[in-house]
Amino acid sequence: MNYVYPFLAVLAAYLIGSLSFAVIVSKLMGLNDPRSYGSKNPGATNVLRSGNKAAAVLTLVLDALKGWLPMALVTWFGRDYGLGDGTLAAVGLAAFIGHLYPVFFRFQGGKGVATAAGVLFGVHWVLGLATLATWVIVAYFSRYSSLAALASAIFAPFYYLIGDRAFWYVDKTMALTLVVMSAFLIYRHRENINKLLKGKESRLGGGPKKG
Repeated sequence: MNYVYPFLAVLAAYLIGSLSFAVIVSKLMGLNDPRSYGSKNPGATNVLRSGNKAAAVLTLVLDALKGWLPMALVTWFGRDYGLGDGTLAAVGLAAFIGHLYPVFFRFQGGKGVATAAGVLFGVHWVLGLATLATWVIVAYFSRYSSLAALASAIFAPFYYLIGDRAFWYVDKTMALTLVVMSAFLIYRHRENINKLLKGKESRLGGGPKKG
């Protein structure tokens, strides 16, 4: 078996994922480095704290695209190079890990919510839409972005299993990849979990909850 093309695909996905668009967009738009204020997390939510909504939206879209694009390229052209479902799963995970631990930014990345969403849409648009709907519903009623992200991370693998034979055929490697991504998302939100338990987490459109 030729492992060159799968290796190159995974490496390329990791490098694409390593593009920290929160930092790149902020620099191009003349904003402060998002790692220097707020939560110091290089993600769209923290970029929004700069007051520049356009920069936050652009960061969100680009972070999602870098999760989706490697998946799409393998889906469209991978078969010609012997890239199967295992490589597709590995590519999605590599792009996600690249965002969390970017080689271009001293391995200091974001929490991975947008990039994970891009990977889910790369698996199937129904999976991505179902997970996105979960985020919107939880965020709307709770006003906590972090809680919505945690709920989405937990439900995404279940949605994948539930959709078996209706929208896709479950691949064990992909299922494992989604579980690993969910675990990373929960781990990266550990500070948010602590704040939620203490009632000190910041709400969407407002400051920390006052008890």
